[in-house]
Amino acid sequence: MTMNKLKVVTYNMRYDCKEDGKNNFEYRKPYIIRKIKEKSPDIIGFQEMLPHMKAWFEESFPEYNLVGCGRAKDYTDEHNAIAYRRDTFELFGLETFWLSPTPYLPGSRFEEQSICPRVCTVALLKHKNGIKPIRVYNTHLDHEGEQARLLGIGLVLERIKQDYECFPLPSLLMGDFNASPDCKEIQVIEEDGILEDTTKGIEYTFHNFGKPQDFIKIDYIYKSKEFICDQIGVWDDVEEGIYLSDHYPVEAHLVLE
Repeated sequence: MTMNKLKVVTYNMRYDCKEDGKNNFEYRKPYIIRKIKEKSPDIIGFQEMLPHMKAWFEESFPEYNLVGCGRAKDYTDEHNAIAYRRDTFELFGLETFWLSPTPYLPGSRFEEQSICPRVCTVALLKHKNGIKPIRVYNTHLDHEGEQARLLGIGLVLERIKQDYECFPLPSLLMGDFNASPDCKEIQVIEEDGILEDTTKGIEYTFHNFGKPQDFIKIDYIYKSKEFICDQIGVWDDVEEGIYLSDHYPVEAHLVLE
């Protein structure tokens, strides 16, 4: 990465599920290693990363630091972890809040939500070569309730605005929003106006391991005005029917003005 350029990725890894057959996490591991090593993103926002998957990533990718806690009451279960390159960034701040009426109560959730707690991981990263620090927000909205997603994204946007008003810094929001571009949850972000969608040219991101009837776009990377999006694309690799996930990871090349 040059001093003012960033390569960022949002990646729903698909939790480790035995029913996935040849697309079980165990069989996807070598392909994930090869792809991340090849692309070498500066920042990756993960969703559905279970504790043992997090441990595997840390062992397989010593060049990255991986931060964030699990969504459950005891900080286990799925992580919305943020990985950043150790040779590029220093961590200046880290926080996880729950998408709920009580954001700092671990495991809490909205009544309108599924049984799954939802979180947003926030990392304040400072580039070692001196460009402005950036804030990265990584979230995974509810898979069942539209109202829960609306409440969740509302909470995240309010937090982003508060942070920006307190101390304006270049900001990124990424994740699996479980909502297509025409849904209210996405329109709320558009109408809010503080962030811009870098992924508008992407047709779909969820593919359910290559099933065309399930194709839908639900993964996004949003940026604040300080960034220019130079390039956008997906990691659509498949070998012998084995994918990197049931979602295509989304990659954005950003320039910080």
